[in-house]
Amino acid sequence: MSRAQLVLCTVLLGALVLQAARPQFRLLIVTFAAGLSCLLSTLLATGTTSQLLSEVPWDVLIILVGLGLLSELLVTSRLFGLLALWSTEASRANPRRLLVYFAIGMYLVSGLVNNLTALLLVLPVLLILLKLMGVGQRFVSWLLGTLLIACNLGGAATPIGDFPAILLLGRGKMTFGSYLSHALPPTLIALLLLILAVVLLVRPTHGMTPSSLAEQLSVRVMRQLYRNVRLDWHLAIPSLSWLLLMLIAWLLVPLKTGITPDLICWVGVGLALLWRASLGEKLLRTRVDFEAALFLLGLFVMVGAVRRTGLFALLANRLTALPLPPLSQLLLFLVIAGVTTGLFSAGPSMAALLEVAEVLARRFPPHAVYVGLALSVCAGSSFLLTAATSGPLLQTLTERAGLRDRSGNPIRFGFFEFLPIGLLGFAVIESVAIGYALWATY
Repeated sequence: MSRAQLVLCTVLLGALVLQAARPQFRLLIVTFAAGLSCLLSTLLATGTTSQLLSEVPWDVLIILVGLGLLSELLVTSRLFGLLALWSTEASRANPRRLLVYFAIGMYLVSGLVNNLTALLLVLPVLLILLKLMGVGQRFVSWLLGTLLIACNLGGAATPIGDFPAILLLGRGKMTFGSYLSHALPPTLIALLLLILAVVLLVRPTHGMTPSSLAEQLSVRVMRQLYRNVRLDWHLAIPSLSWLLLMLIAWLLVPLKTGITPDLICWVGVGLALLWRASLGEKLLRTRVDFEAALFLLGLFVMVGAVRRTGLFALLANRLTALPLPPLSQLLLFLVIAGVTTGLFSAGPSMAALLEVAEVLARRFPPHAVYVGLALSVCAGSSFLLTAATSGPLLQTLTERAGLRDRSGNPIRFGFFEFLPIGLLGFAVIESVAIGYALWATY
């Protein structure tokens, strides 16, 4: 390993470890480390700041910001809050049905909006319902953990659901239709396997005494609490229509026309915001997710600095040179991707591992490598509460809700409460990732 590779790799790994250990300072850590990488890259003559910035996938950032703004339009229409209420009514506040309905609902919502937005929209309704139902610690831990993993699977199911998939779409590794057709079935299989394992094997509702009267009262109270909440059809319908048109364009417009996915997103979201110009201007001024954009910008700069040293190509060559059959090398890579994501979270892992995946994609069907990688990253982000982007948010919202069991003991949702469902989720999704890679290579 050359001096440049050692120094810049140390900066990247150091920043990833620090941001994972001190998430409250993660933006500051990554931003400073990106600037330091530019300085060191210049001094070591591997690349200048302008070169590193020119290699940043700005199209990915455009898609990320654009979809975030479109999500805000849907939030303002109160669509997802009412969907959560409808899920409550459909499940009739029965604990087992509640877990199944909300898990499937979070999977579907997360395919269109990011995990943080999905939880912010749905979780308040669910927490109020849990208070009314008087459930215990074990059920809450498995319910919330299952919802978090369902969010991760929904984000991996579509090219616009989460950062790893957006990165594949924005960088042209897979088209919208190709990713959707290859990723949707295995994520749906993983979701169904997870739900079946939780409901039939773990049985978090075991020991809970069902009460039809309590369930009916809980639903009636929820209806009263949301009786004045109305869907803004004049905002929801146009926003969903523009989203549908964007999806059609992503599916049908070929890349050779020069009309790229980021351009479709830019124009489509712009038209959606212009539909309600005053609201659109307000969202642009106040609701753009600059934190995520700056974090990813810093991450791309650091990864680009390491890439210019040739380290990722070296690691890919070392992997392919292992005395293993080629397919075993691919499966080993997927397992490493899952474990790495569990330690460093999805964004950093995907940005770095994609460089190695590009080499493997020359030897195997690209969808086997890229979709397998996206599934492994999803497995890793479901492993530990700290690995999931929405994990800390879910923990904070649960603590603020002040849930208590029927004995008056506080109900918590933290690292150790999530660990059992995290281990199960990792095992299920990583197994599906490996199974998909085996199936796709034959």
